[in-house]
Amino acid sequence: MKFFSIISMFAVTAVFFSCSTSQKLETLKPEPDDASPLIYDANPSFINLPITVKLNDIENQTNALLNGLIYEDNNIEDDDIEMKIWKQAPIKIQNDPANPDKKIKTILPLKANIKYRIGTKKMGIELYDTREFNLNGVITLSSDVALTNWKLNTKTEFRSLDWNESPTMTVFGKNMPITYLINPAISIFKSKLEYKIDEAIEKSMDFKPNVLSALEKICTPFQMSDTYESWLRIVPVEVYSTNAKLKNDSFLLEMGMKCNMETIVGKQPESKFNASKIVLKPVTKIPNQISANIAAISSYIDASKIMTKNFAGQEFGSGSKKVTVKNVSIWHKNGKMIIALDVLGSVDGTLYLNGIPQYNAQTKEIYFDKLDYVLDTKSRLMRTANWLAQGFVLRKMEESCRYSIQPNLEEGKKNMAAYLKNYSPMPGVFVNGKMDDIQFDKIQLTNQAIIAFIKINGTVNVSVNGLK
Repeated sequence: MKFFSIISMFAVTAVFFSCSTSQKLETLKPEPDDASPLIYDANPSFINLPITVKLNDIENQTNALLNGLIYEDNNIEDDDIEMKIWKQAPIKIQNDPANPDKKIKTILPLKANIKYRIGTKKMGIELYDTREFNLNGVITLSSDVALTNWKLNTKTEFRSLDWNESPTMTVFGKNMPITYLINPAISIFKSKLEYKIDEAIEKSMDFKPNVLSALEKICTPFQMSDTYESWLRIVPVEVYSTNAKLKNDSFLLEMGMKCNMETIVGKQPESKFNASKIVLKPVTKIPNQISANIAAISSYIDASKIMTKNFAGQEFGSGSKKVTVKNVSIWHKNGKMIIALDVLGSVDGTLYLNGIPQYNAQTKEIYFDKLDYVLDTKSRLMRTANWLAQGFVLRKMEESCRYSIQPNLEEGKKNMAAYLKNYSPMPGVFVNGKMDDIQFDKIQLTNQAIIAFIKINGTVNVSVNGLK
């Protein structure tokens, strides 16, 4: 009797421990594919970059470059003329009334000191008389405008020279007009002044530093959502430009940027802007309506964190046979997603599932179609925890194996709207635009991330007002 009591005690103890301890599940991990650089098929987007430059800005820059003595010829031997020309007052640049849409007019007040030599050299004897004149006048020049290699180029022609006082010279006690002497001097220095004006405008109207500085700011990844740790990164491919046009008191330069737009979930990504690779290509027209193709990149690490939150506080099973999911890890293998669930409860261990990611346009979720246990996990569950292998438990787990990008899209659209409402990444640069509804395009798997491609129709304009 005592023997049977001992046996009974051992039996009860065994039942007690079998009910109170967990079964240890040893499963084989499906190793991920070898890591490789993140490469995906990107559809380019286009952003308009209209640049507005006030004629007043050109005027200020030109005046800063042309100051004081702007021309000097100290050799009287070659043409009997020696001269110096100073800018007398600020240069004025405005539309040319004769052709206001294509030409600019430059008004240059100047002061000239001219030495003119009259005479001859005969039989080795020099018979010269040198006279000096100090003159004040205003030169008017007209310039055609074109854009070449990031610079606003002008082709300037001398139009007129109006003297404040008629040039005269005292001869035998009388003031005699000397226009016939001054005209040769004008014909010499007018080409010099044309060149000086063109050179100054070209130097002051080099758009490249300003445009590239603006692009660098625009292409610096900025956070669209703090909650979902999403970032927008713009990667430029090419920059296009139409011919510069004059309208009222401004130059209008239509530019456009072909780029890739990426939404990245996780830590702040590095900028991919490389100024040395930006090439300016001439085009006749820049489209207004654009389609932005955005790659929403969710690394497996960050997607795993979000899915782990989905399982928080949930139990799977019934009665005494229950497990909770403490951690989720996902990775890519052979065109499918591996989902590793670390479980505690009646069974301790890791469950490995696989499935094909799909997108639900109604719920804006990435889910996993045909989700099932991998073969090794399934066979071990059938031997040790058959209840966990049942379809209804798997389907309930499947409900949490989802990655919603709706919050990302809504938050992204909200933050993008703020980005498109007079956003100024730097002085003189403003981003404006509008967006239509966001449309899902496709999903692509890489060895490092799930990439959801979405399309946004609308307009994005980046205006550069003025030059600093």
